[in-house]
Amino acid sequence: MPTFDRPAPATTAEPPLNAPRSLGDLFWSFTWLALQGFGGVLAVVQRELVEKKRWMTREQFIEDWAVAQIMPGPNVVNLSMMIGGRHFGLAGALAALGGMLALPLVVVLVLAALFATVTDHALAQRALRGMGAVAAGLIIATGIKLIGALRRNALGAPACAALAVATFIAIVVLRWPLIWVLLGVGGVGCAWAWRGVGNPPPPPANAAQPPQP
Repeated sequence: MPTFDRPAPATTAEPPLNAPRSLGDLFWSFTWLALQGFGGVLAVVQRELVEKKRWMTREQFIEDWAVAQIMPGPNVVNLSMMIGGRHFGLAGALAALGGMLALPLVVVLVLAALFATVTDHALAQRALRGMGAVAAGLIIATGIKLIGALRRNALGAPACAALAVATFIAIVVLRWPLIWVLLGVGGVGCAWAWRGVGNPPPPPANAAQPPQP
């Protein structure tokens, strides 16, 4: 069975990755991350975990996000448990989950109670419409920032672009249910990557030859 090792950082000049120092570090890191997630947490997750804390590379983030995306439940919660479990086992997964839910739950309940008092006001409705556009912009901007990581994907950039276009058409034009998009387009992508990982491309012709005895 072919295996797919995590790709190394893009260049050897990049500093080594960091890791959460303790369960408390995991809890408060994901608490702070969740409290920033107004309007769409994807952009915040990518910036905090990849760019600021450097707990993973962009390639690793895309791989883990893809797994979290197809699992039941909120994808960012799934991702937090995967990261926590990777570093501290079950205790880490629970610490990350607690960070994602504890304080943000209190904030959401308070805001929901306050919003219920003004939900019929025209100004509140206009504000919600405006925030919806900002949330969409955050997701698009994060997607654009992650495109560069696909250059080192086992599929290759053209195949990744073709699958992205096929996914867009399936959702926006054909209006397929999400489960059929995952099984159909996602299944094709998995099979394609499986074949690519098992049959790596030959080295370039001008590659340095080992010395002959």
